[in-house]
Amino acid sequence: MKYMEQLGCKAKEAAKSVQFLSQNEKNQGLLLTAEELKEQWEFLVTENQKDILRAREKGTKESLIDRLLLTRERVLGMAEGLEQIADLEDPVGEVLSMKTRPNGLQIGKKRVPLGVVGVIYESRPNVTADVFGLCLKTGNVCLLRGGSDALHSNQAVVKVIKAGLCKAGLTEDAIIFVENTERAAAAEMMRLNRYIDVLIPRGGAGLIASVVENSTVPVIETGTGNCHIYVDESADLDMALDIIENAKTQRMGVCNACESLVIHSKVVAKLVPLLYNRLRSKNVEIRGDEAIVKLQDGIVPAAEEDWGTEYLDAVISVKSVSSIEEAIGHINRYNTKHSEAIITRDYDNALKFQNEIDAAAVYVNASTRFTDGLEFGFGAEIGISTQKLHARGPMGLEALTTTKYIIFGNGQVRK
Repeated sequence: MKYMEQLGCKAKEAAKSVQFLSQNEKNQGLLLTAEELKEQWEFLVTENQKDILRAREKGTKESLIDRLLLTRERVLGMAEGLEQIADLEDPVGEVLSMKTRPNGLQIGKKRVPLGVVGVIYESRPNVTADVFGLCLKTGNVCLLRGGSDALHSNQAVVKVIKAGLCKAGLTEDAIIFVENTERAAAAEMMRLNRYIDVLIPRGGAGLIASVVENSTVPVIETGTGNCHIYVDESADLDMALDIIENAKTQRMGVCNACESLVIHSKVVAKLVPLLYNRLRSKNVEIRGDEAIVKLQDGIVPAAEEDWGTEYLDAVISVKSVSSIEEAIGHINRYNTKHSEAIITRDYDNALKFQNEIDAAAVYVNASTRFTDGLEFGFGAEIGISTQKLHARGPMGLEALTTTKYIIFGNGQVRK
C-alpha cells in the first residue's frame, strides 16, 4: 500500500470513532489542545524560525513571509480560536426539519459529519490549527498536506495538537499530517476518493486550479482574492481613505486585502492626491488608468493584466468610472468572487451594489479585511469558498457537515 493510501486508510478508520464523539468530548479535546498550544508557544516559534530563515534565504517577499510567521501573539490567537470553537453550538445531530406524510411516515433531516476532510494548503501554519478545530467540533477527521515552505512549523503544530488529544483521551488520528511535501504526494491525495470525502485547497491560483482540475475527490473551491473597493460619487472621502488604507495595508499577503480600486469620476480629482500620499507613506505602488495617471505624478500606468491581478504585495490598481453601473460591470468582469466593497452615502446605490455584485461577501462602508471566520463569529474558518454549491464565503462549522434523511414508520409498505 502506497504512503498516501496508508494515510487515507488511517483517516477513514479514525473517522469511525470521531464521528460519534459527544459534544463534551470534542470540547474537552479543543480546550486541552488550546492549553497545549499556549504552553508550547516557544517551541512553535522556534520551529517556525527554521521556515522563516529558509524563506528569507530564498528571497521570499516580506508580505508572504508575514503569512508564514508565528509569534507568541499569533500562537495565542490560534489557541483562542480553538477556545471559541469549543464555545460554539455543536451543529452535529441538529434536526433541521420533521414532517409527517399522509401515510404516517415521519421524514426528517439532520446534520451529520462529512467524514474525512482533506486540505491542501500553502504557507500559513495557523491553518493547521484552524482546520483541526473546526473538523473536530464537527466530528470529522482532517488529513492535511501543507507546503514545503512551512514544513517545520506544521510538523510542530501537529505534534502539539496530538499531545492535546492524548491528554483528552482522544485518538491522535483525528489529525493526520502528510510529511511528504513532493508534488507527487499531493497528486496522490487528489485521487484518494475511497478515503477522503471532500478536498479543500487553500493557497494561490495555481494550487487551486490544479486541485479543481485533477481531483477525483469532491472539491470545495476556496478562491484567490482580487478584492475591489468602489468609491461612489457620494462617498465620505475621509472614510474612504481610512477603509482603503486598512484594506490594502493592514496585511498585504492575505486573500481579503484590497487589490483594486474603482473611483467615480466626480471624486477622483479630490481623492487621488490624498490617496497617493496615504498609500505612498506605506510604500504602496499605485497603477492607474489614463485618467488616474494624469492626476498625480508617481502613479504608474496600469496594464490590462493589472485589473485581474491578486498582488499579495504593496501594489494596487486604480480605475476611474463614470457611473455605478460601469463600476459594477468592471468589478464583475475582473473579480474572483471573494469580497467587494462600496463606499457611499447613497442608500439606493448601496443596495444596488450589494444586489448586483457577484461575490461571496459584499460590504457597504467597511473594509474587505473582515471576510474571516473569526470576524464573522465562526471561531475560525477552514477557507473562504468562492463557489456557489454547498458553501460560500467563510466556511465555519455548518459548512463541514452534510445532512441525512431520517424516517420513522410504524409498519408502512409502499403500494
